Amino acid sequence: MRRILALLTLVGCAPPESGKEQQYDLIIRNGRIIDGTGSPWYSGDIAIREGRIAAIGSLVNAQADKTINAGQQVVAPGFIDMLGQSELSILVNPQLPSKIFQGITTEFTGEGGSVAPLNDQIIAEDRVGYERLDISPDWRTLGQYFARLERQGIGINVGDYVGATQVRRMDIGEDDRAPTTDELKRMRQLVAEAMRDGAVGLSTSLQYPPAPYAKTDELIALASEAARYGGVYATHLRSESDEIMPALDEAIRIGRAAGIPVEVWHLKVAGKRNWGRMREVIAKIDSARNAGVDITADTYAYPAWFNSLSAMVPPWAHNGGVARLLERLRDPAARRRIRRDMETVGSWENNGWQAISGPEAILIGAVQNPSLRPFQGQTLAQVARAKKADPIETLLDLLIEDRAFTYVAVFGMDEPDVALALEQPWVSVNNDSQGTSPDGILGKDHPHPRAYGTFPRILRKYVREERRLTLEDAIRKFTSLPAQRMRLGDRGVLKAGMWADIVVFDPESVTDRATFARPNQLSEGMQWVLVNGVPVIAEGKATGALPGKVLRGTGASWNPPD
Repeated sequence: MRRILALLTLVGCAPPESGKEQQYDLIIRNGRIIDGTGSPWYSGDIAIREGRIAAIGSLVNAQADKTINAGQQVVAPGFIDMLGQSELSILVNPQLPSKIFQGITTEFTGEGGSVAPLNDQIIAEDRVGYERLDISPDWRTLGQYFARLERQGIGINVGDYVGATQVRRMDIGEDDRAPTTDELKRMRQLVAEAMRDGAVGLSTSLQYPPAPYAKTDELIALASEAARYGGVYATHLRSESDEIMPALDEAIRIGRAAGIPVEVWHLKVAGKRNWGRMREVIAKIDSARNAGVDITADTYAYPAWFNSLSAMVPPWAHNGGVARLLERLRDPAARRRIRRDMETVGSWENNGWQAISGPEAILIGAVQNPSLRPFQGQTLAQVARAKKADPIETLLDLLIEDRAFTYVAVFGMDEPDVALALEQPWVSVNNDSQGTSPDGILGKDHPHPRAYGTFPRILRKYVREERRLTLEDAIRKFTSLPAQRMRLGDRGVLKAGMWADIVVFDPESVTDRATFARPNQLSEGMQWVLVNGVPVIAEGKATGALPGKVLRGTGASWNPPD
């Protein structure tokens, strides 16, 4: 009997209760189960009780309050978005339609500039972003933000990083200088407080000021603090283009020195002159892994990225914050210097203007100035022609008119590099976009199509059409691989005792609809999406349920040694 029980445990099945009929909250019957581990699919039923998977197998005699007939469709763990960006939009629309229609049931977010900690100075600096979403930031700590999420309810599970940029802004503001000894001590304390509140790790986004002002030793100190609480160091590298190899060296150094796992967000090689270098990048990461460095990565698998238009402006111009940037853009001498740096190869690590093939490669996305909304969906070249102006001058004028808020899609990657990154066994998937909706405040933007389509696009393009991945391996990249990375011991695999984050879909018809021309279109094909055992999509339609949980890191439940 002990051997039978052991075998049942190994295959993720709960043994039947002797002498009485089983009763469950919900049973998914006749599924083609892909459990998330990469193993081949198998037929079976899944029973759910109190939000968790209670049994898997042939459950023909079991009873439940509700039954879903999967009809031999795929039944898999819910998808995990390794970088979701929904920390503010989830306060606007907590159902996050763009996420759940992709099958996303869990998101991690907080790219360098995290949602907390906050002070009045940061809130004033970021006022435009809050006002355009009609959000009042009534929290100051990550714990207070989590409490707000739990009061309102959320449609998916959410975990947050504490951003190195955020703690730098708390003590140093927007200035280009190193912290004093006392400032660095306070910054470390802020990281520790956030980790105790439940942050999953420390993040950096080293392309966007004031983040580039931080030197490596500063980042090691902050990452070391996160490591004490079992955190992960996730990074938008200092350069993803010409200087990507030194940027990777820096991330590896931080991982080694701080004793912390490293996650490279949205792995790419940017700029036409760097196309084909993904093999070199992969070789470096493989070499580091072979040497014992715990480093992995993720990707959204599109040939264009989406970021602030102000990233095209050199870091020195941002010194002091948005107001100082706008002053420099209006000053003829400073503006000439900005333009000269944009046009000079190697003028800084992440010269966004140098990474593109021309103004046709920049597509205007989100703006905050209503008068600029007609330009959403147009290229910078089209806007320049409409204004009868030079493209760089048009770019600088847009930053002034939009208070440096404008976000753009930038076509700067090569499809073979994108596919090669996705194929690596240590690469998972991120959406790198906030949860959004085709209607309401959020529907006024013109986002990157990845906001709506990343995971179904991979299933359509790279599994079904190009066969670069098997379905089982794609599901592993969506589920158990990121769950393992983020220390989610009770999610990411279909197994008895795990939380019932589950998707049901037809692999032959699931697809993305969002395009660069028409991005605000929900993906299709997810018939059922369950979050903690509760359907947020039922028979292809959103239910409006808000069963998501805040996923706190290990630091929230234990104290590290001194």
